[in-house]
Amino acid sequence: MRAVVQRVDGAEVVVDGETVGAIHGEGLCVLVGVTHEDTAEKAATLARKLWSVRILEGEKSCSDVGAPLLVISQFTLYGDARKGRRPTWNAAAPGEVAEPLVDEVVARLRELGATVETGRFGADMRVSLTNHGPFTIVIDV
Repeated sequence: MRAVVQRVDGAEVVVDGETVGAIHGEGLCVLVGVTHEDTAEKAATLARKLWSVRILEGEKSCSDVGAPLLVISQFTLYGDARKGRRPTWNAAAPGEVAEPLVDEVVARLRELGATVETGRFGADMRVSLTNHGPFTIVIDV
């Protein structure tokens, strides 16, 4: 699994003009991609890392300050544009594999005590955020 994690001062996801997920104030906006070898165990590992990674103000984690997370599925994180002009998506898991694993990340975060908002899997989403820093990292598990 791969996650692009941004420290934000707020973020939202809009689908067909409707806000489907939003966080306000300090938190993390997390784009999650799933590849073919990913498992529920990797989803749990990613959730623990997201909850405890110390990238908020003052080197705090979401678990330290109760900051919310906005988790959004994004298969394009496994796009490969090394050849030609069009990326290939061969490394991205198909929806029937990826969706339950993204849901598992969200469920595990909530079990840890996190407030989690989400996008809508497979939808044409509009994501807005205020990146604080800017501060962006990539986590691979």
